[in-house]
Amino acid sequence: MGTKITTHGVEGLRLPRPFQVRRLGHFGINVASVERALDFYGRLLGFEISDQLDFGPRVPEALKAQVGPTVGYFTRHGTDHHSFVLFPQAALHASNPHYKSHPHLNVNQLTWQVSSLREVVQGLNWFESRGSKVLRSGRDTPGSNWHIYPVDPAGHINELYYGIEQIGWFGHSKPMAMHGIRYMQPPQLPHRSEHAEVNQAIAQGVPMDAGHRHQGESEERFDVGGVLLARPFKVIKVGPVRLFASNVEEVTRFYQHTLGLALTETSEVMGHRCCFFRANTEHHALAIYPQALRSELGMSHDRSLLGFGLQLGSYEQLRAAVAFMQEAGYAPMDLPQALSPGIGHHVWLRDPDGNAVQLYWEMEQIGWSGLPRPAQQRRVWPSDPSQWPEQIDAQTDSCMGEVFLGPLG
Repeated sequence: MGTKITTHGVEGLRLPRPFQVRRLGHFGINVASVERALDFYGRLLGFEISDQLDFGPRVPEALKAQVGPTVGYFTRHGTDHHSFVLFPQAALHASNPHYKSHPHLNVNQLTWQVSSLREVVQGLNWFESRGSKVLRSGRDTPGSNWHIYPVDPAGHINELYYGIEQIGWFGHSKPMAMHGIRYMQPPQLPHRSEHAEVNQAIAQGVPMDAGHRHQGESEERFDVGGVLLARPFKVIKVGPVRLFASNVEEVTRFYQHTLGLALTETSEVMGHRCCFFRANTEHHALAIYPQALRSELGMSHDRSLLGFGLQLGSYEQLRAAVAFMQEAGYAPMDLPQALSPGIGHHVWLRDPDGNAVQLYWEMEQIGWSGLPRPAQQRRVWPSDPSQWPEQIDAQTDSCMGEVFLGPLG
């Protein structure tokens, strides 16, 4: 007799766990210098500050003179309150006990979006029932998203979340006065809507324009799809995230069987088996590589992050971004294309901390069959961007996948 598979009712569907990850929502890194990182990711790549967080009060008194600047930043490329987070590594490691046992971590969070608050609440029980460590739960401030923070076997902090704050045409994040209740655990269900929360704040006289607003930037001088922007491209998506692991099998079991990501494919890079997971239709949102591959790639640092991707709006924008970043002093790195099956033309840049940042425009989409495109049918292109043609032929899924909402700027 076969083993009975437990199923959970999730919004009318029978699923193997009480939640379903829909996408990689946001991502964050701990950096040696927030100032240098902001110059790279803000001034050059275009992320806008939506809020900040001072870790100073959390740093033990005996360490405060050693950690340097303590302020971290939430940044965004679209309407989500934050899509990319920059925290000061020294202050975070001094204030968070988790990093004492995982000093190699420079990822502060990988966040996975679900579609309902109930999934977050029931997900907490799911992770705990499987013996997965959960660092905390409740609601983020700033950001307003309900969440739980499970940890993978290598120590990476994941976040399962619902309902992140949206920043609209006015450009202001929520004022801090709206975060009057500090939720340190999931709420009793059902919980009042955000609409009701905003109405209450208005009735209490909270000024709706008191939240942070990005103060503008360089002159808008580039024509990007008919819109003037400060750089000749627009980041429209964050990810995939690429991690090293000393025990690939153990880590992949967590992401596949506990978190519920789908294994799209495995492939060999320089003789090492690598795994690629998806959360939706894109070929992969997460890649796991064996730690032994680090030195063969010529990466000198010992941190757990290989790098991560940033999707741009078009092939034309990607070509313009390469020239723009080279002019700023960031020439492409030479890394194997095999690191990212399913991604078309792309370049790798090294950020100020040595992380590999992948700029790309095209991601293979996985359909109802769940099968990736055969390797022999994938686009082939020169690694040297100077040899890329001005125009290329579209593939059947070149313009598919998650659509960027709202104006480019």
